[in-house]
Amino acid sequence: MGYYDDHSQGRYQKKSGNRGGYFVASIVGAVLGAMLVVISIPALSNQGFLPYTVQPNQNQPAGTNDNNQENFIQQQVSYDVNTDTTKAIDKAADAVVGINNIQTSNFWYDETGDNQGPAGTGSGVIYKKAGNKAYVVTNQHVVEGATQLEVTLNDGTKIPAKLLGGDIWTDLAVLEIDADKVKKIAEFGNSDALKMGEPVMAIGNPLGATFSGSVTQGIISGINRTIPVDINQDGVMDWQAEVLQTDAAINPGNSGGALINIAGQLIGINSMKIAQNAVEGIGLSIPINYAKPIINELEQFGVVKRPYMGVDLKSVAEIPGYYQEEALKLPRDITYGVALRQVVPNSPASKAGLRELDVIVELDGGTIHDVIDLRKHLYQEKKIGDQMEIKFYREGKLQTTKITLTEDKS
Repeated sequence: MGYYDDHSQGRYQKKSGNRGGYFVASIVGAVLGAMLVVISIPALSNQGFLPYTVQPNQNQPAGTNDNNQENFIQQQVSYDVNTDTTKAIDKAADAVVGINNIQTSNFWYDETGDNQGPAGTGSGVIYKKAGNKAYVVTNQHVVEGATQLEVTLNDGTKIPAKLLGGDIWTDLAVLEIDADKVKKIAEFGNSDALKMGEPVMAIGNPLGATFSGSVTQGIISGINRTIPVDINQDGVMDWQAEVLQTDAAINPGNSGGALINIAGQLIGINSMKIAQNAVEGIGLSIPINYAKPIINELEQFGVVKRPYMGVDLKSVAEIPGYYQEEALKLPRDITYGVALRQVVPNSPASKAGLRELDVIVELDGGTIHDVIDLRKHLYQEKKIGDQMEIKFYREGKLQTTKITLTEDKS
């Protein structure tokens, strides 16, 4: 009952002493922290870390509160945003121009009733400067039907343009302008080296001058795509365009503009967009490696020099079965090939013995299913002056001939 634990008492006394030490240390820490905050506020404010500073109202009576927001001054901090994307755009943007297709119209008649109006707008890319001339590549459909052409530079300067030549099969055209005001030209990249998922940007004038110089960003969604094209708008596919697919937005007015890579190099000429309600994010661009030889020929000659047969064609698959048997005399198991609707007198085809109603089924040993197959072989595999072996049906019998191709001067 009177037991006294000397060890326990000493233990408790020691703990009591520690609590006193902690209290003193806390007071000292709080004082030092407050001093550091007071010292740091001006430095933090000057560095832009504190968004607001409070300025006292000199006219405010003592003991009153003033919540007027004029007493709060917001410090704005500017940022220097410089990324690979912005560098690429800075490098290429000034080489992208607007193109006005001007045709005779009734838009704003003058007193004589004979005035010019804009028929359409598109985009183009300045790719070369030589002497006092500069050269612009665009789409053929952008300049089609123009009586006058006008190029608008990135700074708004308008320059008359001359059409050197256009090609309906590749949808490319080349213009010539005075180079006095031209400050920058595009640098060609290598479209053959592109990879799926590689970032790209489209630059152009969607919907005309209102959105001139617009930039959209995406990736390469597809390489070596072939898209059927109806050249003469008769509902029949005439050609297969070789294009790049991207999800960068390409809208009306972007046609002829630039598709660039992250290095700011031109890797495609934007052409068409699949416009269907169920399709989003599919933009198409002509690969620059495919376009370069076409551009060079248009600049030099005004046309693309291609081999010529001298025939008018129609795919067998588009001809009713009755006429396949009765008019063309084809065997029942032959439902493919290209029928000759007309052979031009003294043409290479005529000299090779081909006649109307002959049906071509092979060229140089390769099967020809339709008109697109024939044109692709003729335009991409053969040159002017080449010989070409042709297998064809006449009156139900398979025959062979050879043709020497000449230049198409049509």
